Amino acid sequence: MLPTEHRLRRREDFATAVRRGRRAGRPLLVVHLRSGATDPHAPGESAPPTRAGFVVSKAVGGAVVRNKVKRRLRHLMRDRVAQLPPGSLVVVRALPGAGDADHVQLAQDLDAALQRLLGGGAR
Repeated sequence: MLPTEHRLRRREDFATAVRRGRRAGRPLLVVHLRSGATDPHAPGESAPPTRAGFVVSKAVGGAVVRNKVKRRLRHLMRDRVAQLPPGSLVVVRALPGAGDADHVQLAQDLDAALQRLLGGGAR
């Protein structure tokens, strides 16, 4: 499970990541990344933690399928949060094919999208 301090919860933060961040699309998901955004709600001078949020619409499937996809994505992001710059906002939007995909396929698409956003992949 993704720790609480790494979860994106506020609507404004989702909007900031989607509107002002970079985007990388894959067949199963789209990842939006706003690198190093400072959090005005965090007290102190320390760098805020990287936070991730997930968008899984009804196009992916019924409630059971959507929750399964969200659980898988949260688990995958837990292992990848350390790779991202501190203070980053990440929104992972699942596409309709994500409901039928297995854990390995989701992991490959997520890794490819993050690698592209972090400057390691070509367009």
